[in-house]
Amino acid sequence: MPRKLSRSSVLNLLLVAVLLGTLPSAAWRLWQSGNTYLLTETFFSDLLARLSGPGRLRFLLQPLMAILLGVRGGVRDARAGLPPFLWALLFHAEHRKDMWREAIATVRDLIAVAILLDLVAQALIFHELRPGAALLIGPPLILVPYALSRALANLIARRRQSHAPAPRAG
Repeated sequence: MPRKLSRSSVLNLLLVAVLLGTLPSAAWRLWQSGNTYLLTETFFSDLLARLSGPGRLRFLLQPLMAILLGVRGGVRDARAGLPPFLWALLFHAEHRKDMWREAIATVRDLIAVAILLDLVAQALIFHELRPGAALLIGPPLILVPYALSRALANLIARRRQSHAPAPRAG
């Protein structure tokens, strides 16, 4: 009996297919112009065009979703007695692997959507696709707010736990 593909698997397969489909034209453009595009003046002016063009609402909604997921994870970490997310990634090797794996599992679909939406915005605004730019813009749009909100939510939840009155034995 064939296994049913999950929504996440379909989304990731779509992302890989789209990225692979954009590579030939991106390679041809690089070959013709010799311009890498990434981190150039044109790249940064195009970034500003993304903020005001079609799909600009994603610059609010996607980080907001990442923040909500981060808060949920941070509160869960605090209840489990784990250190704040960023602190654990940097200084607690015993928690690093599990926390990183759980974080990626939580936000991977959101990152895939961010990359796909950036490619759609590029097609609508610039009438061409630059996969490197989508890979450079999409993940930080999700990962930065997620990591910061998860760490802050953990700190706030821990502080609330420490100031909460002890339950009475009754």
